Amino acid sequence: MEIAALLTSAGINISICIVLLSLYSVLRKQPANYCVYFGRRLVCGGARRYDPFWYERFVPSPSWLVKTWETSEDELLTAAGLDAVVFLRMVIFSIRIFFITAVVCIAFVLPVNYYGQPRMHKEIHLESSEVFTIENLKEGSKWLWVHCLALYIITSAACLLLYFEYRTIAKMRLGHITSSAPKPSQFTVLIRAIPWHPEQSYSDTLSKYFTNYYSSSYLSHQMVYHNGIIQRLLHDAERVCLSLKHVSPEISCKPSLTPCNFCGGPTATNSFHILSNEGDSVKGMELGELTVTTTEQERPAAFVFFKTRYDALVVSEVLQSSNPMLWVSDLAPEPHDVYWRNLNIPYRQLWIRRIVTLVGAVAFMFVFLIPVTFIQGLTQLEQLSHAFPFLRGILKKKFINQVITGYLPSVILILFFYAVPPLMMYFSALEGCISRSIRKNSACIKILYFTIWNVFFVNILSGSVIRQLNVFSSVRDIPAQLARAVPTQAGFFTTYCFTSGWASLACEIMQPMALIWNLAAKSISTNKDESYETLRFPYHTEIPRLLLFGLLGFTNSVIAPLILPFLLIYFFLAYLIYKNQILNVYITKYESGGKYWPIFHNTTIFSLILTQIIALGFFGLKLSTVASGFTIPLILLTLLFSEYCRNRFAPIFHKHPAQVLIDMDRADEMTGKMEELHKKLHSVYSQIPLHLQKSSSNGESSTPFSNQELPDPEKLKPEEGDAIAKELWGFQGNESGQEHDTKSCPSASSPEHLTPKMIELHKLN
Repeated sequence: MEIAALLTSAGINISICIVLLSLYSVLRKQPANYCVYFGRRLVCGGARRYDPFWYERFVPSPSWLVKTWETSEDELLTAAGLDAVVFLRMVIFSIRIFFITAVVCIAFVLPVNYYGQPRMHKEIHLESSEVFTIENLKEGSKWLWVHCLALYIITSAACLLLYFEYRTIAKMRLGHITSSAPKPSQFTVLIRAIPWHPEQSYSDTLSKYFTNYYSSSYLSHQMVYHNGIIQRLLHDAERVCLSLKHVSPEISCKPSLTPCNFCGGPTATNSFHILSNEGDSVKGMELGELTVTTTEQERPAAFVFFKTRYDALVVSEVLQSSNPMLWVSDLAPEPHDVYWRNLNIPYRQLWIRRIVTLVGAVAFMFVFLIPVTFIQGLTQLEQLSHAFPFLRGILKKKFINQVITGYLPSVILILFFYAVPPLMMYFSALEGCISRSIRKNSACIKILYFTIWNVFFVNILSGSVIRQLNVFSSVRDIPAQLARAVPTQAGFFTTYCFTSGWASLACEIMQPMALIWNLAAKSISTNKDESYETLRFPYHTEIPRLLLFGLLGFTNSVIAPLILPFLLIYFFLAYLIYKNQILNVYITKYESGGKYWPIFHNTTIFSLILTQIIALGFFGLKLSTVASGFTIPLILLTLLFSEYCRNRFAPIFHKHPAQVLIDMDRADEMTGKMEELHKKLHSVYSQIPLHLQKSSSNGESSTPFSNQELPDPEKLKPEEGDAIAKELWGFQGNESGQEHDTKSCPSASSPEHLTPKMIELHKLN
């Protein structure tokens, strides 16, 4: 690829970024767009709507950059949780390591590559990108020791930074576990695969088992029930209420007429009445008419509560039965994190589901070879012009040639990739994950594998096939084949950094879909009370993207270092934009407690080792025995460092230390908090928050445990807490499994609409 094609792609994407960022700095100041760009702050009461008119409202300004930069890590931890801090530390690590890499490689490696062979150089924009790669060195060159030394510097710096980051984040995770707010999950164990006895219910079986074997520590339990009729009706009523709110200014018990925006005529806005008493609400339905009993609606799963954190930890770690498929125990996720739908899945089906999802993911990866191969054909226009002679006339135009080779392939690949995250989330849900954070973590790993395979390896392999290079004939040839293929794809990887990196960040901060939806809702509806969605940060898509660019940076560092300045710009933009979005747009209702960091660490180690293997292949191709000999010990040292970190830090992210939990139990017992915690445990893990009805009537807090993510709505003023209270109630009753919640009016699932007979019906269903 020519440098002119790279500059064309860079110019297009720079223009897109400047336009979108300028538009964002203006649109964010408009009160009509507050629900798009300040959703989190509106929900948490940190923003107020006002509509003053001043000139600066319509002028682009960088004030949001200053506010984002000045926000400290402690403020971010308080506002968004540990996962957000860990993600931004990933970005900071990338900035640090690639700043070091760029300084070393641009200052020393790039000049060696450019002057590697005696030749007449053209102007920079007329040069081929291969001139700046290691391919330009002649065989047996003595300058290859520069590449070997740069590889040692990069690896040493990366391992040193990884060690300090791993140690810091491990301490932060321990602090997350020992935080002052009690977590109900620390006292709770999720038991699945409860054995069935025809003479007693699952609840009786579980109570008998834990009373017999854990009599000193067992407290109580809460069964998981099948999603019943009443629960589905409550959820459907909430969705209907939300839909009506977009077409009517107010939902009330009385019908009203409002003018239509299109024809101007009166339009009825309410098609149903809220029934005023329980006799009307369940008219014609008696308990005796229900043929399903409570025993039949119990699922073989339950939340079991214990007196101390240590007791719950012991039960979750030990094997409960001689049959590992029965009495399966795990520490329960936080109440907001429970994925209720998957708790109905029989445990014996999970291994089959995992196999099916693995086969489906692999099959989709092979199907994706078709568009990737097509995209690689666009970068090899000389071969295509021979195969399709009718394209020669079009390709002779210089600008069209540059756009097709430099911009179009990466754009097409990004468009195809939009189908990947939803499918991988579906696969992760199909596996039977018990919590939303585990589902998102699983989807993150799947998308990471898919992205690295299709963007890096498949592009290299397909490009090699198009150029009629030999495919890997043996394991010994893999380093050499990778060494031949990676420099030829350096131009494509650089343009991919422009489109998937720079332009995607600009689209992320603009939120185009939310902006269009907000505009359409205001145009069609006369509703002045704004409804807005509170999204969760898409870690499962952004972490794989971050790691992919890290892989591209490491593998091209000593081979084609021209990509490094562009990657560094991406990481700086990512830090500012992601931090702004986390503070203003995305809300935290559940998190993994920093469990994304081991994924980042392991993938970075993989990228380093892959870089060393590719460099080893190039040193062999260039007949440099000394450089090859020094690279092999570097690979072994990197593997040893990875093994040390796996044994020193990784267990903290998979298990809770008993020493820490025992100290917390003793502290609560000394302060007298333990009995109060025991009383509140049972009501936390309800599939529908029925306990809210009782607490709302006497003015007590509706949340048994302190919530770190959102403020307690009962402790706020009515005008401040109304939106948050509705958001919390809507979320706790949500069984849709979606990754967003919508601020809406109180619906049938709100506590005040649950009559005694409906509560009894829910228990039966």
